[in-house]
Amino acid sequence: MKFAACTLNQWALDFEGNYQRIYESIAISKQQGAHYRLGPELEICGYSCQDHFYEPGNWEIMSRLLEDRSLDGIIIDVGMPVQWKSQLYNCRVIIFNGIVYLIRPKILLANKGNYREERWFTPWPAKEIEEFCLPAIIKQKRCVFGDAVLETEDGIVIGSEICEELFQPNSSHIDMGIGGVDIFTNASSSHHELRKLQTRINLITNATEKMGGAYVYANQRGCDGDRLYFDGCSMIALNGLVVAQGKQFSLDEIEGLIFLWFLSVIVASINVNDVRAFRVSKGLKTGATKIPRVHIPFFPNEDEDFSSKPISVTYFSMEEEIMLGPACWLWDFLRRSPCSGYFLPLSGGLDSTAVALIVHSMCCLVYESCARGNNATLQDYFRLIGEVAIPTSANNISKMLLATAYMGTCNSTAATKQRAGLLAKEINSYHFSFTFDPIITAVLQLFHSITGFTPSFTSSHLEDLALQNLQVKLISAYIYMARCRLILSYFFALLMPIISYQTARRPFLVLGTSNVDEAIRGYFTKYDCSSADINPIGSISKNDLKKFVEYYISPFFAPYRILSSPPSAELRPGGEQIDEVKKLLEWRKDDMGFTYNELSEMGYLRKVGKCGPVTMFQKLKAQWGNIMSQNQIGNKVMSFFRFFGLNRHKMTTLTPSYHCEAYNVDDNRFDLRPFLYPSFKLQFDTIKKKIN
Repeated sequence: MKFAACTLNQWALDFEGNYQRIYESIAISKQQGAHYRLGPELEICGYSCQDHFYEPGNWEIMSRLLEDRSLDGIIIDVGMPVQWKSQLYNCRVIIFNGIVYLIRPKILLANKGNYREERWFTPWPAKEIEEFCLPAIIKQKRCVFGDAVLETEDGIVIGSEICEELFQPNSSHIDMGIGGVDIFTNASSSHHELRKLQTRINLITNATEKMGGAYVYANQRGCDGDRLYFDGCSMIALNGLVVAQGKQFSLDEIEGLIFLWFLSVIVASINVNDVRAFRVSKGLKTGATKIPRVHIPFFPNEDEDFSSKPISVTYFSMEEEIMLGPACWLWDFLRRSPCSGYFLPLSGGLDSTAVALIVHSMCCLVYESCARGNNATLQDYFRLIGEVAIPTSANNISKMLLATAYMGTCNSTAATKQRAGLLAKEINSYHFSFTFDPIITAVLQLFHSITGFTPSFTSSHLEDLALQNLQVKLISAYIYMARCRLILSYFFALLMPIISYQTARRPFLVLGTSNVDEAIRGYFTKYDCSSADINPIGSISKNDLKKFVEYYISPFFAPYRILSSPPSAELRPGGEQIDEVKKLLEWRKDDMGFTYNELSEMGYLRKVGKCGPVTMFQKLKAQWGNIMSQNQIGNKVMSFFRFFGLNRHKMTTLTPSYHCEAYNVDDNRFDLRPFLYPSFKLQFDTIKKKIN
């Protein structure tokens, strides 16, 4: 029996587009000789609908699939929300020749990290089934609803589990395997996270290695309107070995198959006798668990005498994941938005360099896709630039879709300006370089005329902070220096369509450049470079960004200089004045008080390790005890939480960023915490007692 795992680039609430991609994937599956077509989770409406799940609209699309006789001859497994008895369920609807045979609701819901499924859906009790009344738009009256499996005419038993059920210790496939199910399917919307793919593949292969069986896994790929990028890599495994694997990141998925509408289909043959022979050799006894079975009148036209052969699994390095994942996310976001390019404030530092290289990687992917004949990518590019102009290189696309600007002040150095200019030249962005001192001077003069007071960098901490912030925003009378860059960035982004090479008259999106480590520490100013439309590196650590830039820079010269330069916001004057500032602020050894390695480890313990101050201190004593004293460790921990509590309010304003790190501080979705903290007195006193 042949199974097709379909990777679709769905978009939340794009019902017409989603239907077209589903339809084309079924057609391709039939062309490839598949008998069973599996698509990703909630593919009709899109996974990231969130509170829109409460709205009706899915059965109309399902009715089209049921009434289309060209789709007969293949079992179709489609995902959609289904309402039953005043509850909403995340379901698979399995149809054959225009008849609904089974609606299988999700049993174990994803309700941690980025996922809040229990807000919208109700988990279904295992091994229970009911008779479901189909809505009037469906000509059929009733079908089976619940935890059941399919049995074909020739005795092949197929059972479904949905995404999260694979990741739970009581996974559905365990009971199904014991109950005699030959083939497991999993429709998923699993997001990309650095170094996560290995875990997913291990779960799939282990599921079939310990008890035998085939596992068909279909995952969504793309940005469907939110912070997550679903990273595809659909696969089929047999008895612990992978026999088919789709790509993890891509704009066009050809893989020797027909390409249409940003989808890919992988097909593998499974001889059920191989499953049963494997179980016999293991001495496994099936049938002990009774699972309701639904008979489906399907019999393959030909026998599959052989199963597909095992293949080598493809993995990307961490650097390649950063190069490809955020780049694909940026392309999806841009082509689906009403804008026509990206505007990036380029400082000459590591973070903005990493963002520039990710956008350049996006341009490389777009050019490669167009060069391979992907008409959908080409049409999206034409629409963005407002004319039919075939791109001749990735740098040609970069000139059209990326504008950069070095926005300096009297405190900026010639070195950062030069580095930014060299990088812009090498990636061929539409580049500007200027200073905005007149704006700062005007604000200071206005403040002096009102109050009679002129702040100084060296007089007090508050004056120093106000002047640094003045470079970032123009909003209140007390916090101002980097914030001018925000206003200038949006001003330029809105007018770029008029002054750039594009004939389209749509604004550019502003890109943010803050990383997760500095966000945890609060080492950023509200509404500066941390504020933008979207941020491709907001959940990536500084160390990982450095490794990525080192990996990517081989064709370029400017990033070499950037890597060797110390990080600095250049918000204060240089020379002797900075020595005075350091004396004034001697309570911190440097701007942050931590190395980036320390911030990464402490950030990981805070979120993933679920550590408060005392628990973190105890764990770091074991990890750092050979390199620093208990007193130093305790001071580091107390300083970390002191800054976290003081600056937590900043994280509520962070730009929506690409999620790819387990200790992301995204306040709106991933890291739910208060933003007004007490002083941690009890915890800090406990640490001090342990030190003494």
